[in-house]
Amino acid sequence: MSHKSDIEIAQAKQLKHIKKIAKKLEVDEDDIEMYGKYKAKLPLYLIDDEKAKNNNLVLVTALTPTPAGEGKTTTSIGLTEGLNKIGKQATVVLREPSLGPVFGIKGGAAGGGYSQVVPMEDINLHFTGDFNAIEKANNLLSALIDNNLQSRTNNLNIDPRTILWKRVIDMNDRSLRQITIGLGGTANGIPREDGFNITPASEVMAILCMATSLSDLKERLGNIFIGFTFQNKPVFARDLKAQDAMAILLKDAIKPNLVQTLEENPAIIHGGPFANIAQGTNTIIATKMGLSLSNYVVTEAGFGADLGAEKFLNIKSQYAGLNPKCVVLVATIRALRHHGGSPKEEYNSPNLERVKNGFKNLEKHIENIQKFNIQPVVAVNAFTSDTKEEIGFVIAKCASIGVQAVLAEGWAKGGNGMTDLAAAVVDVVENKATVFKPLYNWKSPVVEKIEKIAKEIYGAVAVDFDNKAKLNLRRIDRLGFNDFAICMAKTQKSFSDNEKLIGRPEGFTVTVREIEIAAGAQFIIPILGKMMRMPGLPAVPASENMTIDNNGVISGLS
Repeated sequence: MSHKSDIEIAQAKQLKHIKKIAKKLEVDEDDIEMYGKYKAKLPLYLIDDEKAKNNNLVLVTALTPTPAGEGKTTTSIGLTEGLNKIGKQATVVLREPSLGPVFGIKGGAAGGGYSQVVPMEDINLHFTGDFNAIEKANNLLSALIDNNLQSRTNNLNIDPRTILWKRVIDMNDRSLRQITIGLGGTANGIPREDGFNITPASEVMAILCMATSLSDLKERLGNIFIGFTFQNKPVFARDLKAQDAMAILLKDAIKPNLVQTLEENPAIIHGGPFANIAQGTNTIIATKMGLSLSNYVVTEAGFGADLGAEKFLNIKSQYAGLNPKCVVLVATIRALRHHGGSPKEEYNSPNLERVKNGFKNLEKHIENIQKFNIQPVVAVNAFTSDTKEEIGFVIAKCASIGVQAVLAEGWAKGGNGMTDLAAAVVDVVENKATVFKPLYNWKSPVVEKIEKIAKEIYGAVAVDFDNKAKLNLRRIDRLGFNDFAICMAKTQKSFSDNEKLIGRPEGFTVTVREIEIAAGAQFIIPILGKMMRMPGLPAVPASENMTIDNNGVISGLS
């Protein structure tokens, strides 16, 4: 197999016109809104809830990842290729990449090797403008808030000290985290502290991903909680009459995007929320679109299963009435070495004992998925540094606890390297008769829901609430938001809230520092430790290794 870079592989591919990809989904070309030859929007009227209920949803998640990630997107795309290879009609449904990580640390985020979605450069850059629309809708609300503070005739009497809403930009820019605005005299607004989040951390993004229709989107936008008046009354976006204008900016962004895989299978890409601040998965609309048009839908949720999968199952699936029939847990030998004690410089050095010690992390994730009444399949995402002994141990150890583990070679071989995994997934989907069961009911008390996640999923023995979190709980009760879902925000590097506790930590307590409210998205966000909503660039950003020639050919975007 050639050792070409991801971008060389993608650029060598002769893409099919998007009309031909739509035809595979039995969608007429008159029903798609084309953005050039290789991208299109899918109108919402193609969603058929009855068909969606009868088709098969597969979630791809992972063990607790190393900083580089373990290849969930590559595995999701490769699994889709593998399912089509064995005769199943399958579509992959993914999140859109954020420009911040693309130019910061990760480079591209469209899969890798021979398991990619294309056109890769377009997907990684401005794509169809969804992120831009989300950014503009978010910042329109910011402008309306500050305009209201300035107004003498239409002033809601908002207390600037209580405003929770921030501006966003889709770039890693640490200098914007905390700023002062309104300087330079009375004509320039009311001076106050403000800041920027990165666009995937915007509640508008979370709302887009939770909305089921344009009218639902508009209502959710109106429900955004902004802050309080000087009389201590809550203020929402609807009080500023912002919801229609924001929805107008999102009228095209709400439609899912259709592209293709390297093997010319359909790929739907839509939405891109953070997995530790928001629900970390694509939109409900995109998932239902895929299920309306395909017999199998493969989708993924961000970070490890304790974050992305937990939220996908407890928030998205419970709200949207989805029934995931199989969960694929991506594991890598290098991550198992990490959880077994290998330092970073030895991640690629074979060490069977460390793999054995690190297996306890994967085992906890397996147990967690089974708590949702879903049978997992483990995908061992292959790397050249893996040994037969290490892979053999993982497969045998999984078998000893009743779980099938399969070597996944999607990066090197595309669909040809994923047929065994596809067959294992089909076996679970078609023979296990899974009926998904959420971990908690949204109507349970807030503290009970938080403790359920911390104890059942993380393995904590107790949950402490700081004084600020206790004040936030009283605010939630006062505002009537007790029935919201829980969207836990914590480090992705550990089951605990301490990133240094690798493997399967035991006997630990997690601390809820504060609790934020996402009233439009209908979840509350307990924050465990410090959460970064505006990342910074590394010392050597990925952007430094990118070039574009006179013909517009891009290099380094992978």
